[in-house]
Amino acid sequence: MANRSDRYADKVVLITGGGSGIGREMALQFGGEGATLVIADRHLEAAHETVDLLTTAGGSALAVLADVSVASQVDAMSQRALAEYGRVDILVNNAGLSVGDTVLDFDEAAWDLNLGVVLKAVYLTAHALLPQMIDRGSGVILNIASVNGMFAIGESAYSAAKAGMISLTGNLAIHYGDKGIRVNCIAPGTIKTPIWDERLTREPNAMDHIVPWYPLGRVGTPADVARAALFLCSDDAEWITGVTLPVDGGLTAGSYMFNRALQGVR
Repeated sequence: MANRSDRYADKVVLITGGGSGIGREMALQFGGEGATLVIADRHLEAAHETVDLLTTAGGSALAVLADVSVASQVDAMSQRALAEYGRVDILVNNAGLSVGDTVLDFDEAAWDLNLGVVLKAVYLTAHALLPQMIDRGSGVILNIASVNGMFAIGESAYSAAKAGMISLTGNLAIHYGDKGIRVNCIAPGTIKTPIWDERLTREPNAMDHIVPWYPLGRVGTPADVARAALFLCSDDAEWITGVTLPVDGGLTAGSYMFNRALQGVR
């Protein structure tokens, strides 16, 4: 992405799950606008790869190993960022995973894993980093949820965790707005990231079955989400908090395929 400005030149941005996919793209776009990045990931090599891309482009970045479902690792991640840069201005909770579909497909451990990485992590990172934001009287938290948290389309545990993330976003927003903290959420639709690689190897046309459900006629890219993130975290959105912004090509606007069926369109 071309550098449009230096609007993040004085900001330290911590992105969880920043080693690949949406997280990496957000990091590159924040870096392209001058931000200093902390890239946290449970795969340290992937985090270093993102850091290498940022530093090669002239940016400043730090890679940190962290499983964000584990309190001790989140605390260590946060303390490392604060020791290195003195503050975290923007926290992006992006790390996630999905295990299982219906409740009879997975066990308690899989349920706990989904809830831990997707939802508990938001509590842990907020608990660790909100105090220093409150002390400064400013800060932004952006949570990357999913359309799965807005309506039922499968992946029961993951979807429940994302719905919880959306609820927690609102509660954080109303509790800490008077401290100068804004908290928002992005709910992406289907985004073509490396998580799809294995399936596309087996089913090269898998995306073709999904595209017809999207009014805008395509699945999303990490850049679609990153551009929305840069807006919501910027001063351009200074009077926006507690919102969940679907970045989904119109998927949640209504049932496009149902409308086509009603009109007899095949």
